[in-house]
Amino acid sequence: MSRALTLHSRSRFSFVIKLAAAAVLLTLGDLLLYGFEGGSIIGAFALAWLLVMVLTRPAVRRTRAGWAAIACAALYALVLILEPGPLVAMLFLIAIGSAALLVRHVFDNAGLWSLRLAMLGIRAPFGPPGDLWRAASLPGRSGVSTASAILMNLVLPLGGGAVFLALFASANPVLGQALDGVSLPDLSTLTGHVMLLIAILGFTWPTLRPRAIRFAGGRWSIAPRLPEPPVTMMVITLGVFNAVFALENVLDITFLWSGAPLPGDITMADYAHRGAYTLIATALLAGLFVLVALRPGAPSAQNPLLRRLLLVWIGQNLLLVASSMLRLVDYIEAYSLTELRISALAWMVLVATGLVLVCWRFLGNRSAGWLINANALAAGIVLTAASMVDLGATAARWNVDHLRDPSRLDMCYLERLDSAALIPLIELRDAPVGAELQDQAVFLSQQAYDQLVQRQADWQEWTLRGAIRLAQAEAMLAGDTRKPAKAPYGRGCGGDIAPPPAPPIAYPETDDAALTPDENP
Repeated sequence: MSRALTLHSRSRFSFVIKLAAAAVLLTLGDLLLYGFEGGSIIGAFALAWLLVMVLTRPAVRRTRAGWAAIACAALYALVLILEPGPLVAMLFLIAIGSAALLVRHVFDNAGLWSLRLAMLGIRAPFGPPGDLWRAASLPGRSGVSTASAILMNLVLPLGGGAVFLALFASANPVLGQALDGVSLPDLSTLTGHVMLLIAILGFTWPTLRPRAIRFAGGRWSIAPRLPEPPVTMMVITLGVFNAVFALENVLDITFLWSGAPLPGDITMADYAHRGAYTLIATALLAGLFVLVALRPGAPSAQNPLLRRLLLVWIGQNLLLVASSMLRLVDYIEAYSLTELRISALAWMVLVATGLVLVCWRFLGNRSAGWLINANALAAGIVLTAASMVDLGATAARWNVDHLRDPSRLDMCYLERLDSAALIPLIELRDAPVGAELQDQAVFLSQQAYDQLVQRQADWQEWTLRGAIRLAQAEAMLAGDTRKPAKAPYGRGCGGDIAPPPAPPIAYPETDDAALTPDENP
């Protein structure tokens, strides 16, 4: 009996500690995040959230996996301080959610783990009210539950008093006028604070008090259990596939890799751009075929001819992915680099990695869980790198540094990049690109600089990367008093000076008196 009471008191004490931790996070979140404009303060809140979770849940620190998740969450919080973004925010939520779940679960594979994280997020809005109600329903020392005590000692007196006060105010004009003079807080502001606090509690509470999320079922499988195909059929299929892929690869080697002239009026830019993404889809279909039709440990996996054909086919798929990357690189050199094209190159690297892992799994008799974890690790590394690198600044830097023909530089895209293109635009002011393009660079760099100064002056918009970029821009612009040329008719996309409007069309005047009766209306 005493042991049960001790466990009950420990559980209540732990719950009170977590309530206090949640109250600290709610107060801090309301101070920092109300009116949030995308600044680094969200990274400071993320660090505080992680620290509170680690302090209030000692079990998180007892496993290596828990420390790994904590380290990843701290890294993503620091990246949020550098420059917030939706990608790094999602990675931080995955890391801190994983740290919370690792107390109750052992990591098995990334597929099931992603489902657990999804369930943690889905159940998040219902966790705080449910836990509070269960805690309030527990009997206290007097045998009366906390909920009943609150109802009897707080809700009933205050509610009843408010009802009687409203009745007296309607019956007594002196009391009514006095109450009318009481100014209530702005409901819109109050509603904003309440909604923010509800959102913060919904995100933070599941990490302070997570519940076990278990799934029924047997082994995890990434492909349906289809009947094992005959070895002869797989040999013929892979032989046909190798022949078809060889045709495409020979054409790519001839025209793309060796630089042979293309037939007809097909340009290299057309050849490069037309198949870059289609060939990646082809490689994905090839990987899916291997997953579904060729399983480790099956009789077909031990056939020497089939294994050689599979190796040749995976090699051809890797050559296909390399050709797709070369196509995209050629297209970038012909036109320009963009954030989307950087992401496409990273995606192609992931596809090639996945193909190698699929082949490794088949030849090494690895499990499906191993394949999922290996691909998830590769994707995590790429996404982490993408969250830390300013892709917009990278694209702007490449386009300016590799400028061959000034007329091909997409100034409209540099304008859309805003402050990410500020440093390359400042360098473009003194580049040998002609007076017109230099004037556009002066205008766009001044515009991006003014917007960056305005954002950095607001503490809710301030970012560490923005501060570093602003200091660099001020050092580069020191002593430069150039102003953009006057544009009486405004400027168009990319800072191009708009031409004067066309003069109105002068129609010849008609003399109604000179018209004949048939022509006169």
